[in-house]
This record gives sequence, structure tokens and C-alpha cells, in this order.
Amino acid sequence: MPASESDPAAEWDAMYAERSTVWSGEPNAQLVAEVTPLAPGTALDVGCGEGADAVWLAQRGWDVTAVDVSEVALDRARAHAASAAVAISFEHVDLVATPPTPEAYDLVSAQFFHLPDPPRGQAYQGLGAAVAPGGHLLVVGHYPSEHIGKDHPERLFTTDEIVTLLGDDWQVVTSDVRERTAVHHGELTDLVDGVVLMKRAG
Repeated sequence: MPASESDPAAEWDAMYAERSTVWSGEPNAQLVAEVTPLAPGTALDVGCGEGADAVWLAQRGWDVTAVDVSEVALDRARAHAASAAVAISFEHVDLVATPPTPEAYDLVSAQFFHLPDPPRGQAYQGLGAAVAPGGHLLVVGHYPSEHIGKDHPERLFTTDEIVTLLGDDWQVVTSDVRERTAVHHGELTDLVDGVVLMKRAG
């Protein structure tokens, strides 16, 4: 998901206000693939949108904090959580301006959290710092060479960039490029995701 450099909250609120539902309501495929084998703990869902990932995590026993810059998205995410009868802590936060608490989460999941660089490097280092020793950081993004439409190329990143940002205190569990078929801008489209799962040294 792209973010605005000027007023991200206003731009995301406007985007969500255009439609009653923006996303599918299903959890992201790479989240399901990578997190299913992990033991539940505390989780931070970065840019939670309408809440599908956060609900999926909570249903599997994770203690979830879900954050987004858009209050419109958060209202929908709260409604999704209520309909699923799961407890999730929702927070209105711009994680670029206010990084998460260090070493607070067993899992930090950033799905399509696309930013230009700067501030991308600093933001992702902040997300890594929020992972507790022995915990995991999951980063999924549209892969630069394969992204449909090529819009906002300055916001796209490779798997190698994320691995390099985190440094030597991390083990690479997954660094992969994967194809999938999904609804993209209202059409069924073949997409390519970059997937990085890193484990912090305990």
C-alpha cells in the first residue's frame, strides 16, 4: 500500500471513504503461509487496513495490536473484529513518525507497507527493533520488477533490501519471490510478492 508523503492520514481516509469495502476481507496469503507454523504470542499488525489479518491472527491465539494511519480503516477493522468476536487492540498511529515500542512483539507483520526511501529504511529498522528476542519480522511487498502498472516505483523494495537492513542479529527464515492470483484494482490479476521472514536472535 502506498502512503502519502504530505498527509498520509487524510489521503488514506479519503481512499477508504470512496468505497464501503476496499479489501477482500480475507487474510493476506503470505501471512497465512508464513505464520501458521509459528507459536502464538504478541503480534503487531502494521497498516492493518480493514482488519482481516488482525482478525485471522487473533482467531489463532495471537495477542494482537493492529495499527493504521486511517481512522476510517480502523473503524471498519473494529467492526470486523466485533463480528468475529475477537479481542484486538486497535491504535491510530503513524509508525513512520512514531516507531513502535522496542522488543515488544513476538511477531511484527508488515504487509504491503510501501514507502519511499527515505523514510523506508528507518521505518523498517524501527519495525525490526520492535521484535522481541527470538521473535519474527514478516515483510511482504509488491516485487519491483513485476508490479502491475509500475505506479510509485520509488516505494517498492526487494527482499535483499530488507534482509540487509536488519543486519547480523537476524536469521533469514524466508526470502522468496512468489506468484499469486488475486483481485487487484477490481480485476483478477497475476501478482508477484516479495516475502521476507526473519527471526531475531534470542
